[in-house]
Amino acid sequence: MMLSQTVTFGGSALDRAAHLRADPAVAGQAGARAILLWRGKPMVIDDTLVQVPLDHPVMADTAPDLILLGRDDAGPVFAADLSGWTPPDLDITHLDTFLDPSEQKHPAMPAGAGFFELRAIMTRLTPRDAELAATAKAVLGWHDMHGFCARCGAQSVIAMSGWQRDCPACGAHHFPRTDPVVIMLITHGNAVLVGRSPGWPEGMYSLLAGFVEPGETIEAAVRREVREEAGIHVGAVRYLASQPWPFPASLMFGCAGEALGTDLSIDRTEIEDALWISREDMALSFAGLHPTIKPARKGAIAHFLIENWLADRSYDGGADAP
Repeated sequence: MMLSQTVTFGGSALDRAAHLRADPAVAGQAGARAILLWRGKPMVIDDTLVQVPLDHPVMADTAPDLILLGRDDAGPVFAADLSGWTPPDLDITHLDTFLDPSEQKHPAMPAGAGFFELRAIMTRLTPRDAELAATAKAVLGWHDMHGFCARCGAQSVIAMSGWQRDCPACGAHHFPRTDPVVIMLITHGNAVLVGRSPGWPEGMYSLLAGFVEPGETIEAAVRREVREEAGIHVGAVRYLASQPWPFPASLMFGCAGEALGTDLSIDRTEIEDALWISREDMALSFAGLHPTIKPARKGAIAHFLIENWLADRSYDGGADAP
């Protein structure tokens, strides 16, 4: 496996079985089962995704439309949404926070099974479980936000095993959206450029990132975002690795860029802070020994890119001159 395929949520080679999406009988195939999500949180037991047969009692509380995630040797795998179910002892205090520490349990499931925030467990899942969970969270999140036709405003309906929404009023078809985002390992000599957004845990810094705009290449987006956020001009840019990021529905394009200078001019409306960190200080941060700087969260592509920069590992990406 190439280094770029070891990033969290990637490298599982899931057979998505797109040819079965139009088959209404796919749920009746042998071995069909579902993973369970509640408000985007997958159900896990002992760091493993819970998978249940489609006639399991818990399925009585799921939404009627299942999402076909793919197929493996055992049969088709679906995602089932329990967001309409309300836990009897629900405490909303931590819901929808940066890292929701709460856990919800369903009475039809074993005592050790619970719904967990994906950010908290993503590094403990197998590559296959991580890909299933990320795909399910992203597609279910898209359905939650796109229930009405963007062309005429009528309520749309789920089709193609969850991979399409059709408008019965105007006939339009809508498909899951993925937003392209560049995230940049910008270096100058022995230092790397990092920044932080408001609301992040105290001391946490990560690589700069931003959405690719219409009509823009990945390389151009890297240079524009770094210039806008930190005032740094970037020269050569090369692609390193990508990561699906279902928070809510992005595809992160990890790139390396060479800074042409180090004088920072921070746009405080874009980011809270930015700074250059030496390789030595970043190594201390990753070891948990730096007095003020905390690294990007494990499992995020920013952590992956910086970790491999510290180890001086190479990628298969190509360079693009400005």
